[in-house]
Amino acid sequence: MDSYLAPHVEELTKALENVDENKLKDELEKMLNYRVPIEEAKRTILRKFKFNALYPKNIKDLKVNSKGLEVSGRIVDIREKTVNVEGKKVPISSGTIADTTGACHFTLWKKTSLNTGDPVMLKNVYTRTWQNRIQLNVGNRSEIVYLSDDSFPSVEELIRQNTKKLFDVNLSDLYLSSVAVVVELYHREVNLKNRKTTVIEGVIADETAKLPFTSWTSLEGVDIGKVVQFEGAFVQIFKGVPSVNINESTSVDIIESTENYPFTYETVSGTSKPLTIEKVLNKDGLFEVSIEGNIISLRSGSGLITRCPICNRVIFKNKCRAHGTVEGYHDMRIKAIIDDGTGAITVILNRELSEIVYGISMYEAEDIIQNTLSQDAVYEDMRRRLIGKYLGVCGNSSHTDFGPSLVAKSVWVPDNSLDDRVHNLLRRLDTGNYWQKGCEADG
Repeated sequence: MDSYLAPHVEELTKALENVDENKLKDELEKMLNYRVPIEEAKRTILRKFKFNALYPKNIKDLKVNSKGLEVSGRIVDIREKTVNVEGKKVPISSGTIADTTGACHFTLWKKTSLNTGDPVMLKNVYTRTWQNRIQLNVGNRSEIVYLSDDSFPSVEELIRQNTKKLFDVNLSDLYLSSVAVVVELYHREVNLKNRKTTVIEGVIADETAKLPFTSWTSLEGVDIGKVVQFEGAFVQIFKGVPSVNINESTSVDIIESTENYPFTYETVSGTSKPLTIEKVLNKDGLFEVSIEGNIISLRSGSGLITRCPICNRVIFKNKCRAHGTVEGYHDMRIKAIIDDGTGAITVILNRELSEIVYGISMYEAEDIIQNTLSQDAVYEDMRRRLIGKYLGVCGNSSHTDFGPSLVAKSVWVPDNSLDDRVHNLLRRLDTGNYWQKGCEADG
């Protein structure tokens, strides 16, 4: 392809996702042959294909910043509100739409008579992120087509249909039904509309993962060690990590006979079995996930640091970007890149865990800096001691603007031997037989 045309064709292909690239190239070349200016040619092509290039999507397959989508589902809930746009109050509608693959929020920027329960097709809509989730936006150029009532299951069925293992919960899940055992449970008082309310919090687990939960209603008979079946719980996302919210509309039943389930309280209440880093990287976020690998690098910002006493941000020369000049306090952390052969992830250790892994307390680290008169002395000493070390870590993983990371809650030195790790690595690479034969040939 002509190097001059290539970036323009690429731009059109991104805007018109389901139009063939060669077709767009031919259209562009044809218009340029008639001496149409390049920008005007691109605008003409966009107008020509935009409404004929709607991209049918299941809700679970939605991606951020997609345009020209066609999404069908049933309206689970809808409400009206007023927002300020450039100083003017504008009425909008927002709610939830669901199909048989998932559910997502939507915002409607045009007047409509949509009601809860309506089966509809939303044409020429686009996506963006809102509160850590993908949201559909229905604008003035969008079209709403009403479908027959038998196009989708009822609202109640759509809410309760999403039975999943905990590991499989993702950003497209607004509602969740599952079976799990309660491994942690405690009560907490909160102020809700100037009234004290008791909420129940804890952690549930199955054989695949753990998730935190919050219940805004009493859970009669539910306690640590009980296996529960819940339907229609609401899923919230914070930094990519899902949590389960239970309210009055959620059904919760205690399962007395648990012989047929592949987990028990004893098998899932401890530290989870380590996953490969590759699996962790393929998820938006995981709760209390465990990994094992070698420290291959320490990121800058490791070592002895100074924090703002008000907001805990890291500061330099006693200046906080939010609170100006402050009297900071010392802290210590490690930001290590751990690799297990399937991938690499940044692991962040707080002071307590850093002292365990580094083998030196924060006060001893302060002495190192005083004796060497170098602010980088602790960081350099950490690198000498830690790079290459094999480490096990458990914590919450997420994807941020700085890449995938895991904030550690606990650390350990795995007890499996180096020979075992080498054998497992060779088996993954499918070169074990070759290696063994080579060793035998060498005598």
